Amino acid sequence: MPDTLSGNPVPADFAAALEAVRRAQTRAELVVTEIPAPTGLAPWSIALAADVRPSQHSTDSDYGTGRFILLYDPSAPEAWGGVFRIVCFAQAPLETDIGLDPFLASVAWSWLVDALDSRDARYTAAAGTATRILSSGFGELEEQGDGAQIELRASWTPLDHDVTTHVEGWSELLCMLAGFPPTAEGVSVLSTRRASRE
Repeated sequence: MPDTLSGNPVPADFAAALEAVRRAQTRAELVVTEIPAPTGLAPWSIALAADVRPSQHSTDSDYGTGRFILLYDPSAPEAWGGVFRIVCFAQAPLETDIGLDPFLASVAWSWLVDALDSRDARYTAAAGTATRILSSGFGELEEQGDGAQIELRASWTPLDHDVTTHVEGWSELLCMLAGFPPTAEGVSVLSTRRASRE
């Protein structure tokens, strides 16, 4: 199978990882599509976009949105600690009072860890940031009032090409940030009511 960008054959490990990504069972609350992967990060990559329903085609959801990128570099960059690296993004709107919670960022990160661990995803070298965003509308945007968002950007190194569980964990994280209950037992829930800014 040739790589569409370089014309080179796709390495067997990456081909297996592609199959693993595409057989992942994401949550029904999501609309997941394969999108062009960013260039220049790795010789081979695949990217997914997800919006929490309801959403319009090719637009970000008012309920939550996310990206999942699987990178493959057979040279195993030292910073990765392996030949694969996963990069993900998840964002969801919140009620302003929830956005003010000082523990929100820690909870969001724990949800990612819980979502991966509950699916027995094998990984190492996890890193990331969780950001609370508070906003107020002024002038012609004053009608929007106050609002809040949570954003999580993370990366980690899967220990093999079987990344199905990693995609499913990302799917779970995005739904939890959007306020849906977790599907796994033993995962704590912080109410993240959606902000209404209409």
